[in-house]
Amino acid sequence: MKTVLITGANRSIGLETAKQLSEKGLFVYLGSRDLSKGEDIVKELAEKGFQNIKAIEIDVTNPESISKAKNIVENEQGRLDILINNAGILGVHPQTAAETSVNNIKEVFETNFFGVINVTQAFLDLLKKSESPRISNITSGLGSLALHSDPNWQYYHVKNAAYGPSKSALNAYTIVLAYELRDLPFKVNVIDPGYTATDFNAHSGPGSVESAANFIIKHTLTDENAPTGQFYSNDIEDESGISPW
Repeated sequence: MKTVLITGANRSIGLETAKQLSEKGLFVYLGSRDLSKGEDIVKELAEKGFQNIKAIEIDVTNPESISKAKNIVENEQGRLDILINNAGILGVHPQTAAETSVNNIKEVFETNFFGVINVTQAFLDLLKKSESPRISNITSGLGSLALHSDPNWQYYHVKNAAYGPSKSALNAYTIVLAYELRDLPFKVNVIDPGYTATDFNAHSGPGSVESAANFIIKHTLTDENAPTGQFYSNDIEDESGISPW
């Protein structure tokens, strides 16, 4: 049975991804900053028939929390097959380039960028013990510099100085990581689940969490011939789902 850790999985897209992976027979560590909230959710899921899901406390901005989570996975499983770096924050809005405080930008980067690095580096040795390790970094179309430069893009006017740049940085980091792991059986990609109706955006997005989770899983549970170092987006109409950087 493959094992997956999903950060920020106690609600919305992360939670739906955990549910769908459980239905596919994977063992899911449902990452939550608040363990009690995570355990309450797992209990609710168990009552609905979901199996092989365990809440695990992990705060991506807290190295001690990450280390404890890593030790739990190592002691219980001995390896990790899939890491889905899903935890993220939007930050205080509006986020104009002229007036957004550096502290606001730092706070967003702490979770969306540095948090991913913290978790990835901590779990890398456990992932290397897997026969087919996967790292999926959940990004956003707002992290695409190419699309942000295109006046014809449907979200061209959605500009912000913290959230989007944090995802652009995440995209860049993912490219480097995928390159470094290219000679190993890793597949390391960034995946944009699309503009989805969640608590994150006051349910303003047109997409469903079911579609978002399905898209993440499609580009995570891949075979050995699948690409690595790629940017996939659920908002791209092309069948490949490949987004410009």
